Amino acid sequence: MSAANDGGLVSPIQSYLDRLHAKYADLNDGAVATYIPELAKADPSWFGICIATADGHLYEAGDTRQPFTIQSISKPFVYGLGIEDRGRDAVLRKIGVEPTGDAFNSISLAPGTGCPLNPMINAGAIAATSLVAGDSAPDKLYRLLAVLGLYAGRQLSVDHPVYVSEKATGHRNRAIGHMLRNFEILTEDPEPALDLYFQQCSISVDCRDLSLMGATLANGGVNPRTGERAVRDDIVDKMLSVMTTCGMYDYAGEWVYWVGMPAKSGVAGGIVAVLPGQFGIGVFSPRLDARGNSVRGVQVCKDLSHDFNLHSLRVPPTLHSAIRGQFDLTEISSKHQRSDTERRRLDKVGKRALVFALQGELGFASLEGVVRRLVAASENIDCAILDWRRVVLIDPSCTTLLVEIAHNMGAAGKRLAFSSTGGHTKIIRLLQEQILTSHFAKLWRVFPDIDHAIEWCEDVLLDKAAMVLTVEKDVALAEHQICTGMSPDRVAQLAPLLQPEEFVRGELIVRRGEVADKLYLLMRGAVSVAIALPNGEQRRLSTIEAGMSFGELAFVDGSVRTADVRAQRATRCCVLTRDAFLHLGTSHPDIKVALLENLFRNAARMVGRLNQEVTTLHE
Repeated sequence: MSAANDGGLVSPIQSYLDRLHAKYADLNDGAVATYIPELAKADPSWFGICIATADGHLYEAGDTRQPFTIQSISKPFVYGLGIEDRGRDAVLRKIGVEPTGDAFNSISLAPGTGCPLNPMINAGAIAATSLVAGDSAPDKLYRLLAVLGLYAGRQLSVDHPVYVSEKATGHRNRAIGHMLRNFEILTEDPEPALDLYFQQCSISVDCRDLSLMGATLANGGVNPRTGERAVRDDIVDKMLSVMTTCGMYDYAGEWVYWVGMPAKSGVAGGIVAVLPGQFGIGVFSPRLDARGNSVRGVQVCKDLSHDFNLHSLRVPPTLHSAIRGQFDLTEISSKHQRSDTERRRLDKVGKRALVFALQGELGFASLEGVVRRLVAASENIDCAILDWRRVVLIDPSCTTLLVEIAHNMGAAGKRLAFSSTGGHTKIIRLLQEQILTSHFAKLWRVFPDIDHAIEWCEDVLLDKAAMVLTVEKDVALAEHQICTGMSPDRVAQLAPLLQPEEFVRGELIVRRGEVADKLYLLMRGAVSVAIALPNGEQRRLSTIEAGMSFGELAFVDGSVRTADVRAQRATRCCVLTRDAFLHLGTSHPDIKVALLENLFRNAARMVGRLNQEVTTLHE
């Protein structure tokens, strides 16, 4: 099962799970369990993977809705139920918490007391099942099913043929039960407890159920989809502890070493793993190794842990939201001053580009939230920016998801930009090494700041709207912003006062600190206005296109230039000297007033855009 938005973006997490499923689908090591006859009927090719996040989102691949029996995966959940029904101290008097290093059906009892060494071996599990509260056998079964149903978020039931098969072949478990009765761990006839245990192991679940049961533990005992509490939060850590040390039996040490997540396996082929505070993992595949663990399930969990640094003993990144703000290009614009036509177009299509302002430390869990927001919005956008200006640390494992984001955006014909990446050169290098080999390498970009990234997105939107971004023909004087509202006679009177000047690409037109004795009307080409920062870097203030003017603020009051202006391409200007401007006050005062009105109107627009930018970026 692969989730995607119709016409939108496939989640990179989904893509990863699909590839992981394909990677191990042909792994045919191991064999289906046969000691319980009904289990031998399982199709060895069944294989499902499901991740449920601590806020209830699901990612699924393969046979995630194929029913199978829970078997030993029930043990930690029933252990928690026993603590809830009888109290921790009462349970500890009957069941220890020491790992055995033995197989699941080993008879590991403490010398002298006869207590099972832990609740994950069959002896401990049978003892735990005997502690489930209820006045009768049906009451106890009802309570057990109800509580496990809270974990799964749905009503569960017993697979009767498997139960019958378990009961008919459960001779070793009967021997264990009677031994527990001998040591008075079971204080009554062991048969009712054994019968409930056989039914418990025969509860029917699917891979999706396992992931949600794990996510409920990851969420402190509350099912993240239903909001119902399945177990008290002070019991969850006890359950996770025994899952960590004993959940994988005689493979527990290697599991902690390679995977590092609390987990429990079952001989029907299921594995549930938990990363506290983040998510639960459910994997199902009936082929078992010699220890009774799903061969494919173990490999899947190893890969997930390795690829995304999910080992629970690793110090995790902070888990607050990684998204500081989200906005579109109707709320913010670049410093590239667009023509009125382009501006109107961007106002209409600006919502098709999104900026995600990220913050803090990015790890799998925090980046997953970003990915989900991007996927949800993908159907209605053409490009997106992930801005890293406030990101202090990016786990290298995030490159897997970032590459997937870039690849899937490209596959959907969409563009992606990473901005403000200066402090993360190692991550960018890793991304470049992987993305540059992609067919979609030209559809993603890296920018030193968000301004240039936004400009790029504006260009993408305008180009998609078939706008001509570069005006190579001269703008007529009457169509220039400076002449807005002027009559043809006034424009004709102004024209002789203007002197043409041309500049080649890269030529410095205005130097910071010079006396402002000229007003430049840009008739063809484009210029960039920039200042030098104390560290020697150039910071762009704006890019100006034909039909606009520059140098007006210092020109009006006769002060010095505060920024450098350089031609971005072949540029032609009409220049009004300050002497000619001052003379207009005597010869054509109405023209001078019109010029001042247009200059200040344009300045007001610029200040308005800057105010909007500050508000948007810093809210």
